[in-house]
Amino acid sequence: MSGFDASERLIWAGRGAAYADSYARLCAHPVPRLLDAVQVRPGMRVLDVGTGPGTVAAAACARGAMVTAVDAEPTMVELAVLAAPAADVRVAVLPELPFRDGEFDAVVANFVLNHVGRPKVALAELRRVLRPNGRIALTIWAAPPAPGQALLGRAIQAAGAVRPPDLPAGLAPEDDFSRDESGMTGLMAAAGLREADCETLRWDHHADAAQWWGGPAAGVASGGRIVQGQTPEVRAEIKRHFDLLSAEFADERGLLVLPHAALLARARR
Repeated sequence: MSGFDASERLIWAGRGAAYADSYARLCAHPVPRLLDAVQVRPGMRVLDVGTGPGTVAAAACARGAMVTAVDAEPTMVELAVLAAPAADVRVAVLPELPFRDGEFDAVVANFVLNHVGRPKVALAELRRVLRPNGRIALTIWAAPPAPGQALLGRAIQAAGAVRPPDLPAGLAPEDDFSRDESGMTGLMAAAGLREADCETLRWDHHADAAQWWGGPAAGVASGGRIVQGQTPEVRAEIKRHFDLLSAEFADERGLLVLPHAALLARARR
């Protein structure tokens, strides 16, 4: 396990419910497109990797697929069992999955590659459990981030927050890749996948400002880890700047309209 992977395990430990109450609805937006990309249909054997609270698994089950779902965080698995009772849900961690070669007709991973330290190795493992000519689709946040996604980072920077020393700044250079369409297709090809292509999805996420702050305040994701790693005074400054900057995105009802962008990539084994 790389240092990045170890940090991710700590970041997400025990935070299934906090994620479900904050960022889960945002991350659910691409799910129909993700399932369309692998042509999910009744009877298909589908693996949902990094299922989180089970959003993708439940949607695939609703299409009649035979779904297996895994996540590295036990509190996520507990939620996924409730959300997708027809699925086989278990704890498992990339890049070592407990499945046979070619066991699945399709593999999907919704915002998962941004949480692994060796993306090409993780993709190679997903390829291994996919049957020949099977389909894989995944999403990842685009870079540079869209304005809505950058809101918290701007508040953290404006407050002069210091990154916790045990929180990696990113992947090792030899494992990193460009978070754009060409970077994603190149990564998939390097993992041995074929017919790779990628598109950029853009949408506005609507959220109450207090709800949107609830995620980082509860320590969700790396931004939340940064927020919680500050002194009380700096945390208060982050919140103050967050409130000021949020005004840029408020609509006439006071809700935030937050532009986001993600990459949707697909390929075959």
